[in-house]
Amino acid sequence: MSIGFDQTWPRRQLLITQRLRQRRSDLGLTQQQVVTRLARHGLRTTNRSLSSLEHGAGLEVAKLPALAQALDCTVTYLVGLTDDPHRWEPDQPPAPQPRRAADPPAPADDAAGAHSLILGADVPDRGSHLRLDGQPSTP
Repeated sequence: MSIGFDQTWPRRQLLITQRLRQRRSDLGLTQQQVVTRLARHGLRTTNRSLSSLEHGAGLEVAKLPALAQALDCTVTYLVGLTDDPHRWEPDQPPAPQPRRAADPPAPADDAAGAHSLILGADVPDRGSHLRLDGQPSTP
């Protein structure tokens, strides 16, 4: 079950913890094996901490790329935007968010986040290159 972009953090956090446990189980990994994999990706933790993560305690967005790598899946999958563990693109495009008066206007060429990307630590952004002045570079 993938959920849309507009869901609240507690609901998304619950889904992430379910996906962490389920993915580890699907791969047939023990918590110790996941802890070892996480250490290889620069995230030092313990079985107790991993168990806490799998139950929603101490879950931080910054840990998601290492968790995804250790569990051979994408961050997009862990956060519930796709049901395919290897898919980077969300199953559904993001719904347009209502604008508040204090929000700056969206750029004309970025309708509903068309240029938003979800990338993991090991996936380079191959599609866009910006110069230091913020302008697109030419290949």
